[in-house]
Amino acid sequence: MIVVGTEVEPLRALVGRHLGFSEWMSIDQEQVDSFAEAIGDYQWIHVDPKRAADGPFGGTVVHGFLILALTSRVLEQVLVAEGVRLKVNYGCDRVRFLSPVLVGSRIRAGVRLREVRPLRGGVQLVLSLTYEVERRRVPVCVAQVLVHNYA
Repeated sequence: MIVVGTEVEPLRALVGRHLGFSEWMSIDQEQVDSFAEAIGDYQWIHVDPKRAADGPFGGTVVHGFLILALTSRVLEQVLVAEGVRLKVNYGCDRVRFLSPVLVGSRIRAGVRLREVRPLRGGVQLVLSLTYEVERRRVPVCVAQVLVHNYA
């Protein structure tokens, strides 16, 4: 785990570095179904295992936005915020879903610090996340996320 705070200068030394990986996480059909319920996306490739078995992927696939929604969990596992009163997810600059993730797969994300910008009362971190499936070489999702840490 890497310690981050709200000061720009100590963080600049980490720019360009790979900060670590999250733990492996399994995504099961119950999680996918709950996510579908929450967002109202009931496309059969996500929620109908019987139909999806005969579909293009051979089973149900995880919503791309469910993978992206794991970002906060990933960052909690890779970055320890010290002296941070408030962390705010400021958004994403670039997200791509590169390859389907079958339900039941184990995924993790690697985190790289791309940029640090000063803010009034804090700092903005620009982080690149690369999600991967266990035993697969091709990333399944890449995203640049922006996090604001306030003192």
